Amino acid sequence: MQQLMENFITLIQEVWAAGSFGIGMGNMLLALAIFLFFAVLRGLFARFVLGWLGRLTARTKTEIDDMLREAIERPLKFFFVVLGVFFAKESLALTGLPAELADNVMRSLVAIALFWAIYAASTPAAIGLRRIEDVLSPEIVSWFLTVLRWGIILTGLATVLQIWGIQIAPIIAGFGLFGVAVALGAQDLFKNLLGGLSILIERRFKIGDWVEVAGVVDGTIEHIGFRSTRVRQFNRVPVIVPNNMFSDHALINHSQMTYRRIYWTVGLEYRTSAAQLETIRDDIMDWLDAHPGFVTGDENVPCFVMVDKFSASSIDMMVYCFTYTVAWEEWLKHKQELALAIKSIVEKAGAGFAFPSQSIYVEQLPGANTL
Repeated sequence: MQQLMENFITLIQEVWAAGSFGIGMGNMLLALAIFLFFAVLRGLFARFVLGWLGRLTARTKTEIDDMLREAIERPLKFFFVVLGVFFAKESLALTGLPAELADNVMRSLVAIALFWAIYAASTPAAIGLRRIEDVLSPEIVSWFLTVLRWGIILTGLATVLQIWGIQIAPIIAGFGLFGVAVALGAQDLFKNLLGGLSILIERRFKIGDWVEVAGVVDGTIEHIGFRSTRVRQFNRVPVIVPNNMFSDHALINHSQMTYRRIYWTVGLEYRTSAAQLETIRDDIMDWLDAHPGFVTGDENVPCFVMVDKFSASSIDMMVYCFTYTVAWEEWLKHKQELALAIKSIVEKAGAGFAFPSQSIYVEQLPGANTL
């Protein structure tokens, strides 16, 4: 029995020393303890250091430092995991192939931590870019940030692949050949992408603008994407329009008008005298001059009230003017005020509005006796 126990103890010692993959059980437990130590250290760092940093940034007036702290908080916590893996690996004293694999894993974790921190810092960087929106439109800034973030992700992925000995150049070349094949069948996609870029570079419109493309769409811009733009029509129905439609067709941006026009033809009866026409014309012009909502006296903005022509059933007076407001509801109010004023002026002058009519002159009634 004693000999059996000694053999069993010897077996335990051999297993303890041999462990797995040539790593002793003692080294494994030591590596686990080191990793757990850094896990605890990670929690203490998050509680005390990051907590103090949060209180410090909260006292500043700017929001960029708060956003930067929140953005890099998780990458910093992950850095302690990387440290734990590194010191645990060193305690195992690996050799040969396991050492090479562990080294590649360690390098990959470091690369992930670094590119994660850079990617997280791109969000606060967006706040700084917002300050140049007067130079670059918000849509261009949004596109630039999207390209920047994807660039960081792809660069990080390429770095990890290089660590594992995977060559990137053949992959890129393969994607290039594949891209040529795809491009032949995706010409519309690239046309829309180029159309979207031309929209943003030329600043044809921005989110919230009222645009019109004859025969295509008429409404308010809600979203500008890489391939298409979402427009909300005035019946509240959304329309997804390919970007090339905005670049290949004439586009009217109503939101960029400086003033809003009213162009009417007022038909007056033929019995209206020349004096009455002059009175009506002068009174309408005086009313426009006195109203603060209409543009008058500006040589660059025409304002006319003129007897225009003799139509079949009326003497036409042209009223051509602009309002300061371009907002549709306010413009309608000014338009209504002008309509009521014209009606009152015409009635006050003793004239009347004409309507389509015909006069029939009978020289002789049918069947009448002639002398």
